[in-house]
Amino acid sequence: MDADSLLLSLELASGSGQGLSPDRRASLLTSLTLVKRDYRYDRVLFWGRILGLVADYYIAQGLSEDQLAPRKTLYSLNCMEWSLLPPATEEMLQQTSVVNGRFMGDPSHEYEHTELQKVNEGDKVFEEEVVIQIKEETRLVSIIDQIDKAVAIIPRGALFKTPFGPTNVNRTFEGLSLSEAKKLSSYFHFKEAVDLKNKTLLEKADLDPSLDFMDSLEHDVPKGSWSIQMERGNALVVLRSLLWPGLTFYHAPYTKNYGYIYVGTGEKNIDLPFML
Repeated sequence: MDADSLLLSLELASGSGQGLSPDRRASLLTSLTLVKRDYRYDRVLFWGRILGLVADYYIAQGLSEDQLAPRKTLYSLNCMEWSLLPPATEEMLQQTSVVNGRFMGDPSHEYEHTELQKVNEGDKVFEEEVVIQIKEETRLVSIIDQIDKAVAIIPRGALFKTPFGPTNVNRTFEGLSLSEAKKLSSYFHFKEAVDLKNKTLLEKADLDPSLDFMDSLEHDVPKGSWSIQMERGNALVVLRSLLWPGLTFYHAPYTKNYGYIYVGTGEKNIDLPFML
């Protein structure tokens, strides 16, 4: 959700029970404005909150003028002091895939993972137990990256691609119609397209290259991983992810008000294919 319209956005997303206390709201309004100025971001998004056992991580993201350029991620424990997180790498994702359970809420906390490694001594091969330390901050980077790639979404038409390459905010976007807002095909993943590149020319024939340049939600696997509900007498459409419980997307049809927020434990629902 856009930090410039934070109070309205929190109000629209409150149907899922995801709110903030008045002092947290006031702190975020002030600190995110300073983050946008100090880091010179084009836009700042309040990404959400990852719940920890000791403390919670409040997450924000900074966007450059090209909306699909890699986003800078910051975290805070008190909504006032923000720390920049490093970009996620394949090594980080692989390293943290062995860590399960809740976050502690302490970035310096270290998880211990024991694995067997083969050691050669002459002609003999031994298996030796090696303890690997994994920092919680590294796990935080990895989880945010996974959630972003899987369930960060945006309505069709909110962004447009220029012929020269950069992706900009569409100033003429006036919201989806009520009939379009009820379809999964009207929503895109907020990232560079992956599946779109595999489509045939015939499948791409009806697509508008300036608007349909991201992957649609209708082809997400497993099928049925999104819940669409109309609230407030059809004045608000809410999408909830069943794969990453805690992710809520909201959009008021015929208006520019849209966004998503994640409030959860940072745990993926790996049992979803067996629940559908």
